[in-house]
Amino acid sequence: MKFGKKIFLTMILTIFLLSSNVYAMSITQNTIETEITVDEMGIADLIGNNDAAKDLDPTVDLMISVKIKEIRAFDKIDKFSDPDFYVKVIINEVETTSDIWRNQNHVTEEWNTPFIDVPDEQEWVNVTIQLWDSDFPLNKLCDIAGTDNSNTDHRAITVMYNLKTGHWFGDDALTPPNSWSVDYSGYGRANGCDDNSIYKEDLDCEIWFDIIQNDIDGDGIPYWTETEIFKTDPNVDDRGSDDDGDGIPIEWEYKWGNRVGYDHHHDTYVFYWEYDPFIYNNHTTIDPDGDSINNYEEYLTSQYGSDPNRKDIFVELDQMQAGSNGEIESILPEESKELIYKAFNRQNIAIHIDDGSLADTGSEIIPFDNIDDNTSYGECNNIYNEYFLHGDEENWRRGVFHYGLVIYNASFPGFCFRNNAYQISSKGMEKKVKLPFPITGSRDVVYASAYMHELGHTLGLTWLLGHETSGYYPWQPLWWKARPYKSIMNYGYMYGGIWNLVDYSDGSHGKNDFDDWSNINFGYFEQ
Repeated sequence: MKFGKKIFLTMILTIFLLSSNVYAMSITQNTIETEITVDEMGIADLIGNNDAAKDLDPTVDLMISVKIKEIRAFDKIDKFSDPDFYVKVIINEVETTSDIWRNQNHVTEEWNTPFIDVPDEQEWVNVTIQLWDSDFPLNKLCDIAGTDNSNTDHRAITVMYNLKTGHWFGDDALTPPNSWSVDYSGYGRANGCDDNSIYKEDLDCEIWFDIIQNDIDGDGIPYWTETEIFKTDPNVDDRGSDDDGDGIPIEWEYKWGNRVGYDHHHDTYVFYWEYDPFIYNNHTTIDPDGDSINNYEEYLTSQYGSDPNRKDIFVELDQMQAGSNGEIESILPEESKELIYKAFNRQNIAIHIDDGSLADTGSEIIPFDNIDDNTSYGECNNIYNEYFLHGDEENWRRGVFHYGLVIYNASFPGFCFRNNAYQISSKGMEKKVKLPFPITGSRDVVYASAYMHELGHTLGLTWLLGHETSGYYPWQPLWWKARPYKSIMNYGYMYGGIWNLVDYSDGSHGKNDFDDWSNINFGYFEQ
């Protein structure tokens, strides 16, 4: 028996060692140096373990800056007004504070810290980002972290920035969806709802940011990566070069291909590039996050904020001019867009509505047909071909963007003419707005709920419980049966009512509820 146990233990030990070696090999197969020995405390111990070997960039005095791109409040931050946001950034204990953005739920004005000098021989830089609401006499620290926010110290994010690679990890990281530690909110975006507080009022916000390192040639690829990894000239701007001919330039593969792995065999962290800019990848077949936007399309939309490792939805919003006989301009209200952004983004599905703000070839204002104020199916299809595809059946936007119209009046239901297209009619929306309380909510809610309802159909949320004409009002039988299905896909909740609802359901409301968010079919619109 003892002999048998020895054989058994020897076999187990052998398997363990082999598996460790295999793991180490799998990590280091495409690894490009940067190994830092850490103890069992893990990632936080990289701070202070800088390798003081040599100047990491002899061409410049190394400095970094943090750019704040966008801020949005998901919760009610102030009781009587919109928040007065400001940001604190701490780089290696040097603190910088932004000006205050007064009375704004959504901040789109970009702000940069000054470039902060960092040691040229130490590759790790500690960066902390805090979002505050100025509320005299006690300012409030808002939640942008994915950890338990019952402790106010956990509402900020801290990352470790690497001067060799120009990437960071920590509370925000570049992680593929199959990683052992996934950052669902995406790289360069922090979401306070990541602590499972989506429907709690606890100061949840999102913040979009970037960390920038000075670089003599301005291509954003650090000196060390250029000289030690890519073997490119650090004095030459390489942006736009595509040496492997896969249609993706070096700067995109550099940014999104970097990975951090932990080599258990050698007890080190290692950096490597999954997308080698000198080895061909068929990016049209790669879709890590499963949002039906492949890597090539992610590159095309990268200027709009897409992330190949986080789900994105793109919508082109075209709207209609006013008519000459008193017909109103058919426009989706700005606050309606904000309600839709909040619903999706807090679920870490980043929605991008092209209302003319994203691209010159995007959103347009459609002329009003003064001969007939009733847009037919054929006319709507013509609008689709002229204003969305621009006469090009192979237009790349067809495989990326959903197409959502706001027109004056239509003779057909909202979702009818394409799997990726829908419309709402302002004439019908205004009639809903005038209905007595509590049948509808505010004008913003009415438009937002209808627009998001029709968008839901292009996401595969088709004929669900409550999506029947007998579910509009309390005196109709399906209205009562479908009450737990708290979704704007349910006619009983559409247009807001006393609930002011602009949301899909998460399936947590018991019998007859349905989890819309978990059943979105991101590829449905391409069928």
